Amino acid sequence: MSTQRKPDFVEEEPSEQAVHDYLAEHPDFFEQHGALLSALQLPSTSGNAISLVERQVSVLRQKDLKLERQLKDLIDVARTNDVLAAKIHELSLQLLAARDLETTVVTVEEAMRSGFGADQAILILFADPELFADINVGRFFRVVERNDASIKTFATFLKANAPRCGQIRDTQRKFLFQTDESDIGSVALVPLGKKAEIGFLAIGSIDGNRFHPGMSIDFLARVGDLVAGALKKF
Repeated sequence: MSTQRKPDFVEEEPSEQAVHDYLAEHPDFFEQHGALLSALQLPSTSGNAISLVERQVSVLRQKDLKLERQLKDLIDVARTNDVLAAKIHELSLQLLAARDLETTVVTVEEAMRSGFGADQAILILFADPELFADINVGRFFRVVERNDASIKTFATFLKANAPRCGQIRDTQRKFLFQTDESDIGSVALVPLGKKAEIGFLAIGSIDGNRFHPGMSIDFLARVGDLVAGALKKF
């Protein structure tokens, strides 16, 4: 007869992962054990225990608030786009009505300041300055040879063939805005024509965050196309 003692059987408690997997595989578990569901208590941020149902309601409420904020953001973006679309449409009509270069330039300047809220704006035209000596519309309109030394600092932007938003170099800001350079916090550079073959538009804001690299440039590109098309007529 054996004298060896049989080992006691020790029942292991299920692990957290096992409980998790079981509940995931049996989503109707709490429907069959409603009393257990109402008895479960979970800690809350206030320090008081709440039921699992209350926690679920709280989570759903937070999700609703998040979705509500996302919806509000989408509505705000849509409204802003509608306003921009209306301004671009108005600029199109005004440029179509312009009968000469001077009127066209004045129309663009007024649109930048009143329609698009620019604190400063400059239209750079690549051409022989002597050919446009009779155009007197203030410092908004500046005619410069493309191979002028002052333009070399914009070489990367001119090759990119797309609007650029954000901060610019001190030399670029001084060339564009001259005595007002210190007031400019951010700038949008908009090419006119393919690889800025006609020139470019510089829109300056005193707000350092008004124009930034992460913003949409679609409306700026459309404005550039409109202005380039209008200037080509002359």
